[in-house]
Parts: sequence; structure tokens; C-alpha cells
Amino acid sequence: MSKLIEVEQLYRYYGDHCAVDNVSFTLDKGEILGFLGPNGAGKSTTMQMICGNLAPTSGQIRINGIDILDQPKEAKAELGYLPEVPPVYREMTVDEYLEYCARLHHIRRDRVGKIVAGARERCGLADVGERLIGNLSKGYQQRVGIAQAILHTPEVIILDEPTIGLDPIQIREIRELIRELGKAHGIILSTHILPEVQESCTRVQIIDHGRLVLNDSIEGLALKMRASSLILATREQPALDELGSVDGVQSIEMIDPNRCRVFYAVDTSPAEGIADLVVSAGWGLQELTPEKRTMEQIFIDITQHAPTHEAPPP
Repeated sequence: MSKLIEVEQLYRYYGDHCAVDNVSFTLDKGEILGFLGPNGAGKSTTMQMICGNLAPTSGQIRINGIDILDQPKEAKAELGYLPEVPPVYREMTVDEYLEYCARLHHIRRDRVGKIVAGARERCGLADVGERLIGNLSKGYQQRVGIAQAILHTPEVIILDEPTIGLDPIQIREIRELIRELGKAHGIILSTHILPEVQESCTRVQIIDHGRLVLNDSIEGLALKMRASSLILATREQPALDELGSVDGVQSIEMIDPNRCRVFYAVDTSPAEGIADLVVSAGWGLQELTPEKRTMEQIFIDITQHAPTHEAPPP
């Protein structure tokens, strides 16, 4: 089975500035790919090239096996797109708008009613077909935007910041909808909201200075977030040389005379050895707590330490 998206050695230059630097990745059916990056990292430029709105300086993009430069209309027909601001007409009813979008997608007139009803049902809009879009909540307007993106049953759905400005209940509902859509499509979810990726996605990519600096599954990300340090507090000041000799301990950082941070290898667990040493040495164990890295910390670490050099023009 062919990949739904294949991006190979993608470059984009603006004059001498390399905005996208040798980016390659794929997307399979059933995957929800979270695409992250700080401002100016090249995320928006990459998304525009995938959607066919911007030509790459070099590289190749195939949508469901179709080259987007050689056959742009055919490739774009495989895409459904929801920009950050939903492209809805507030003076139309939901049904009028979706029927209009169906005609734009060249859906046969005799199938429009069935297609619109199906999209409304999938997006939780079954009861609002006759309501003006302008009178709907922002959450429901997002649903209408997603409905227009899936009307023509595209293989790939691209969602740009789909929960920005929504309240917590609306965010939860849209995340559930995205997970449901992910079963039948390949989805790229562009977002600045890190918990969005953890809640909705199966894979995550981080782009920085035009380069992909992380491409991992959510399970792999969970391993990176796993505790790799312990906070140790004792009644008496511990002997650091003895503490450092415990199996798995890599280094020790003093926080204050009776409190320290113990770093250890990810594939080890020295907590029991540390506890035994503290008790046997009579230092008085007061705290031994694992620290967990948040996704925000991982994101900051990766983007602050990523290489910043630019590749020579291809």
C-alpha cells in the first residue's frame, strides 16, 4: 500500500535564507501526525508546500502516490484542509454552505444531499443543518470547517490549529472528532498546543530552523518524558562520592546542603539502591521523588539545542 504523503528532501529558499532544510517524512492511513515548531521554524512553509499553495525550491511531494507538482489538481483532490480561521460564510446555513462546498468539489448533484448528511453526521452537526453559521458557537463553526474538509472523502486531512479559541468542553469534543476521523484518514495536525499532540496524535514531528529535529511515535515521546532524575532530601548532608557510586547514577546536582537532584540513565532505576544507602548510612531519608519531564521541557530542550547552520543552496 502506498503512503498517503511522501515528502522527500524538501527545500525552500527565500533569497539566501533556507526556510525548509532537507525535510523528509511520510504519513500512513490511520496516523495522526502532530506537526510542531516555534515561530519562524518553517512549519507554515512546509504545510503550504504540502497543500500545493507554495512551490518548493527542490524536493518531491506525493499525495496518495500523485506528484503534487506534476499533477496538482489530482493531488489536491486527495486533500481536505481546515485553515486556522475556518473558511465559513456566516450568512449561510450549515446545509447551504456544505452544499456549496460539495459543488466546488464537483460532487454529482444527485449525491450532494447524501454526502452533506454524512459529513454532518460524522462531525456532530446533525441537528444544526438549518441554522445560520454566524449564530453557531465557535466550536460548532470549527465542526463546520472540518465537515467541509471531509466532504469529498479525501485520503489526507490537514488541520491547522483546530482548537484555538475554544473552551475546554469544545476542545475535548474536537479532539474526540479528530481521533475518530484518524481511523479512516491520514491526518496532519499543525498546532502550538503541546497537550494537543499528546491527546490526539499517534506520532509527533518538531521542526526548528527549517529542519526536522524530532520524528517519533507518541510511545517514543512517552519514553523521553519518563523520569530520568530523582529529588533526594535527607536530614544529614549525604556523602556525594558514596551516592555517586550507586549503580545507574550518572551525576548529582546539589539544590541545597540537604537536597539534591540525582540524574540516572533512562534504562536504569537506582531509587531502591539510593534508599538503601541513605538508610544504612543514617543520613535520614526525607524525600525520594522521581521527576518527570514535560513535553514542554522536551520541546524547549530540542529547539534550543538544535543545529542552526543553513545548507548550501541545492
